Amino acid sequence: MRRPTKEQIRELPLYEGIALENIIVVTNTADAISAIAELKTHSCLGFDTESKPCFIKGEVSDGPHLIQIATQSKVFLFPTQFYEHFTDISDVLSDPMIKKVGFGLKEDRKILMRKFGIKLVNTEELSSKVMRFARVKQRVGARVAVAMFFNQRLSKSAQQSNWSIFPLHNHQKKYAANDAHTALLIELEIERQSQQ
Repeated sequence: MRRPTKEQIRELPLYEGIALENIIVVTNTADAISAIAELKTHSCLGFDTESKPCFIKGEVSDGPHLIQIATQSKVFLFPTQFYEHFTDISDVLSDPMIKKVGFGLKEDRKILMRKFGIKLVNTEELSSKVMRFARVKQRVGARVAVAMFFNQRLSKSAQQSNWSIFPLHNHQKKYAANDAHTALLIELEIERQSQQ
């Protein structure tokens, strides 16, 4: 498996990803209870966070502003300004029996601990897993991995948007959901190809 260049990725068809109707934004206790109950039934979840970008030198982000957790059929978005309604999210993120997969988890782990005291347990960093699996030397992020495994281009246009505002725009929901969802799909694809 070859690592595509930026130019090659730009030529690929756009990755559509998960449909908007399968993206659930959790803002109240009732929704949080059902989301967390559903997430606890899975043994492996896609995971990511978003934080408002810092544009001033020396500025420290007060993120994460959004926590994204994906199953194969749904993605739950948890805007952290409603955190008091879903403090039980730690039951999923700290559960040693539920594997969380994603890209750049070291930073996510740090900010979750700093802001909420949540210990992220049983994680798999996909950038190194994809590197080992594909035998490539350079670090692999979500965009490159989607190109390698699915021959499609993952849009990163919403990356620098303000994640601390609410409500989220549809393009932000799609972007955030796809980050967590593609992580899970790549994990499952590696497992599938490894078993062949």
